[in-house]
Amino acid sequence: MSDMSSNAPTPRPGMRAGDSDRALVSDLLSAAYAEGRLSREEHDARVAQAMQAKTFDDLRALTLDLVPSTNAGRAIGAFSSAGGPTMERGSDGEGADTTFAIFGGLRRTGKWRARRHISNLTLFGGSHFDFRNATFASDVVELTIICGFGGVDVLVPPGVNVRNETLALFGGTDLKRIEPVPGAPTIVLKGLVMFGGVDAKAPTQAWGDAE
Repeated sequence: MSDMSSNAPTPRPGMRAGDSDRALVSDLLSAAYAEGRLSREEHDARVAQAMQAKTFDDLRALTLDLVPSTNAGRAIGAFSSAGGPTMERGSDGEGADTTFAIFGGLRRTGKWRARRHISNLTLFGGSHFDFRNATFASDVVELTIICGFGGVDVLVPPGVNVRNETLALFGGTDLKRIEPVPGAPTIVLKGLVMFGGVDAKAPTQAWGDAE
């Protein structure tokens, strides 16, 4: 998969697509279907075409009418315009990042390095993860949450995909304004939510208020 840093080159015409690129386009198509922007027939037909796509041009043709205006100028496989997430891969990104908020609060904001594996324990408190100015150490960031009688807020840059794999017992996980763009990182939410909530959302504008 091509480099997704802010100065990454635009994929050249005819550049071959990989399995991860096809999977990201499939995620975007599924999000568009869930939002009513594609019919079931259109969704199924485009997903089938995406799975058979050989080049980035093939994938781009399937998403041109779905990418939100706030992502204008970004190319499939590379976030080339301002406002996209910063990628900086390295061996240190594979280590686990363990965080706690017990009868208190935790905040990760501003410029920080988002490792591939982040674990969070929130009990009778609140945690806040703001990825909008974070440097992503991996194409996929797994945020494993154990939340009981508390809440976890997750703010992401426009275009970043968020996949919910949490188990909720008397609680829930809510995704708002998540409009994935091919080539962007994916944040996977895992873990257990009990008598609490996880709220993941993108800002209403490129770098505006996320409320």
